[in-house]
Amino acid sequence: MRPFMDKDFLLETNTGKALYHDVASKMPIIDFHCHINPAEIMENRKFENITQAWLEGDHYKWRLIRSMGVEERFITGDASDREKFQKFAETLPKCIGNPVYHWAHLELQRYFGSDLVISGDSAQEIWDLAKEKLQEDSMRVRGIIGQSKVQAIGTTDDPADDLKWHKALKEDESNSTVVSPTMRPDKAINIDKGGFPDYIAKLADVAGMKITNRGELKEALLSRIEFFHKMGCRASDHGLDYVAYRLAGEEELESIFQKGLRGEAVTIEEAEAFKTEMMLFFGREFARRSWVMQLHYGVLRNCNERMFNRLGPDTGFDAMGMRNCGKEIVGFLNALAKDEWLPKTVLFSINPHDDAMLGTIIGCFQTSEIRGKVQHGVPWWFNDSKHGMESQLTTLSSVGVLGAFIGMLTDSRSFLSYARHEYFRRILCNQIGKWVENGEYPNDKKELKRLVEDISYGNAARYFGYDVLV
Repeated sequence: MRPFMDKDFLLETNTGKALYHDVASKMPIIDFHCHINPAEIMENRKFENITQAWLEGDHYKWRLIRSMGVEERFITGDASDREKFQKFAETLPKCIGNPVYHWAHLELQRYFGSDLVISGDSAQEIWDLAKEKLQEDSMRVRGIIGQSKVQAIGTTDDPADDLKWHKALKEDESNSTVVSPTMRPDKAINIDKGGFPDYIAKLADVAGMKITNRGELKEALLSRIEFFHKMGCRASDHGLDYVAYRLAGEEELESIFQKGLRGEAVTIEEAEAFKTEMMLFFGREFARRSWVMQLHYGVLRNCNERMFNRLGPDTGFDAMGMRNCGKEIVGFLNALAKDEWLPKTVLFSINPHDDAMLGTIIGCFQTSEIRGKVQHGVPWWFNDSKHGMESQLTTLSSVGVLGAFIGMLTDSRSFLSYARHEYFRRILCNQIGKWVENGEYPNDKKELKRLVEDISYGNAARYFGYDVLV
């Protein structure tokens, strides 16, 4: 029997062990998509206890605790931090097979130097040792980033954001990590969702102009794209329920926009037409600036209406959707590619059912400007488990070029989540090691080293324009 999560955790072959320990573990991190608060980096936040560092804003963990029948006050409510941690510690032993079980123990090992097994019985000891450890400067936000070897971070930011914290970080000579904004303009295209007129008014105010028609909307968004570009932004992120591709004429599109401005309900077909036009607009503008466009889709958001009304979005009440968008994805990519306005594009589906489809679609739109111009993104959200990563890696490699893959991200609000990069790298090295030792790939140490370096770090650094770091 193997020890629990020892130094060779997830590594089944000698080749896999060598690739991880000698290559992957030494590589820096490009965390190109996350939801951390740049203010906390600038202010170098100090966490008072492990609940603040581990459970604050982490809906992955909240979902698990709820599944054990725990009252909401011990999850997002007014219970003390110590009580909240106790409920999490009591829950975790029940989560065999869930990636959070592995992530939590990796984080406990790497950041707190403890091999304790998390449980209700060990909760007090872990609480005490974490509280003491969190007093050290190495466990302030910048210390965590530094010891994790994070070179670049891509945050998630609305076009109306002032990016003051990004500006402050750029001007702070003591900050050695690139912290880049990522534009997420969902609210500007979600004409079928509540608050659209209010958001357009807010965007107009920030842009310093009126928005009374689609032309002015695009003008305002262009001004924000230029501002984001000057602030170091080189990527966008788009959270789509599903990928739509529905063309419409100018008059119809303007009529749809006017309905949205008035707060009137639009039909599904009208919403799809408006979103299609705006996404094509974004794609062309991002291509002009060599930005990366990230599209993730396939989610059923805010499934529990009662809890959504109580807690709001991003609190653990989203689920995996299933809708065949292959034809629409191809239509969208093709519309941009035929006029040579397709930007670097990363496609993520929350549903692994789409893995093979996306793996084959990306092969239809590659060009010579950069390796893997169109990417099938890392297993996302509900799929960033051992099973999900193994499945995506084997599917992508079977229909595409694994060596061009840009690898892992955290998609997290926690600064301790960089351990997820280790989790991914161990799984990657294990898979490659099995291929080698099964005689499916030569034991070419030079080529294997290059493969692991690129997928762990180099491909993402080049893809997102951090070449200077490579």
